[in-house]
Amino acid sequence: MHTLVKSLIAGAAGTSALNLASYLDMAVRARGASSTPRRAVARLSDLAGVSLGEGERADHRKEALGALLGYTTGAGAALCYGLLTSRRRPPCPAGVLALTALAMTGSNAPLTALGVTNPREWPASAWVSDLLPHLAYGVTAYAAYELLRS
Repeated sequence: MHTLVKSLIAGAAGTSALNLASYLDMAVRARGASSTPRRAVARLSDLAGVSLGEGERADHRKEALGALLGYTTGAGAALCYGLLTSRRRPPCPAGVLALTALAMTGSNAPLTALGVTNPREWPASAWVSDLLPHLAYGVTAYAAYELLRS
């Protein structure tokens, strides 16, 4: 199976795990969904000069496009990993950490560059809320990629 296909499948599995971990955290702590993806879409549409409509329709588009950005980030992180490791298998801890770091960087670097968030200002609880789902992504994407690699 080609590296691209394996990576996309691993990225989808990892992103599903990230979403599951995020929703479990929201249920346990009774916290609302992050507004960051919607704000990122709003910022990108402003920068591109693209209207997403008005009122509720625009809000729905921002929410949907924000979720799609998350899946794109998950696919991109796994694709980077697949390309970097296509000739050499890292051990499990290194692979999980690499995928976790790729996903966190792929998510937070663009959001920071857009001015939507600033991780330097996050309290410890925000770092935990970000790290644990990304770690779930890393574990799951690594396992999926290795199963497909076999």
